[in-house]
Amino acid sequence: MKPLRDPAFARLWIAAFFSETAEWMLQIALPVFVFQATGSAATTALSIVLGLVPAVMLSPVAGVIADRWNRRLVLCVVCAGQAFVALPLLFVASGGPVFVIYGVMAAQAGLASLFEPARNALVPELVPPGELIGANGLMSINGSVARLAGGWAGGLLLGFGGLGWVVVAYLGVLVIGSALLARPFRRVAAPKPAGPHEPVLRAWLDGLHEIGREGRLRLAGVVVVLTSLAQGMFLVLFVVFVLDILDGTEGDVGLLRGVQALGGLAAGFAVATVARKVAPAALLGWGGLALGLLSAVIWNLPALTASLGVFLGLFGLVGAPGVLAGSGLLSLVQTAASPERSGRVLSTVFAGTAGFTALGALLTGWLLDVLGTGVLLNVQAGLHTVSALIVLGVSASGRLRADAIPAVPRTG
Repeated sequence: MKPLRDPAFARLWIAAFFSETAEWMLQIALPVFVFQATGSAATTALSIVLGLVPAVMLSPVAGVIADRWNRRLVLCVVCAGQAFVALPLLFVASGGPVFVIYGVMAAQAGLASLFEPARNALVPELVPPGELIGANGLMSINGSVARLAGGWAGGLLLGFGGLGWVVVAYLGVLVIGSALLARPFRRVAAPKPAGPHEPVLRAWLDGLHEIGREGRLRLAGVVVVLTSLAQGMFLVLFVVFVLDILDGTEGDVGLLRGVQALGGLAAGFAVATVARKVAPAALLGWGGLALGLLSAVIWNLPALTASLGVFLGLFGLVGAPGVLAGSGLLSLVQTAASPERSGRVLSTVFAGTAGFTALGALLTGWLLDVLGTGVLLNVQAGLHTVSALIVLGVSASGRLRADAIPAVPRTG
């Protein structure tokens, strides 16, 4: 918990909480709203894809912005922008056409593609190198609490008050996040100079070439492809799983997504404290393996029971390996990328995540009627398992350079 003693990181941490809470509110509410309005898994998948494609298209711009501009200012402007582009949802809530949601999701995704590289590239400027994994663990705690709060709020507000209530709460949360980012941060490490302002595409390709040169980044790329396909499948299948297989409600969708934060909280505390010196590849491999195996148990359990209480416990548990794997992947990328190109490398990773998540969602929407929910759910769990086994195999072979972060005492 040491990074939280630094006021700059603590303020970024709190601001990120409000931003992620708002994001989870819409992530839960909008797909459920579309599914209920259309009754189509394919249409729901399309809405998810339209909310991911801009992140892929804007990847070159997002990475260069994160490396050239003031990262705190980027985060502040993005929060304000996300609040503005959500306003048309009030029109949908009052009876407007559902297709307006697609445009809002696309705009939100475009802005989010600017937020993530800037935030994750800013963290190493605010904490010493030896505390980076701990700081990422704290960010995971943040994300877990935000998922819990935002997931529950999104599902419950949609169920009891409709989409309008969700939008009003979303706007209020984002205003707070933007206000927290308004003042400059005191940095531990000075930002690296961006160098000559070469064309955006060339600058982005520079970051892409770094991924090809660095073995740890290539491994991260393989993980991103497999786990993002699994995540895209999950986004569609989860709604169908809860509403159709478990015969749940909108509130149950938000509850089961949000409760994953409980396991994530425990894992985040572990990463921030006792596990902060563990090599990122180890966190990524073992966390991913546990995630894949536990997911397989959850998807096949309705053959024995559909008790909501049982699934609340299991979804709470599955949040822990998800946070371990996510912290390992992020730390692996942060420590392998050169500081002056970190924004571009991170934006490429996030673009790949969005692109393959979109592909996974599309494939699921098309194949659901052909293969059935049960088969696709097991494929989703299998992708996580295969990804983890690749990481553990490469690590055991010794082909990765030492990737544990050495402790560096704070000075000054």
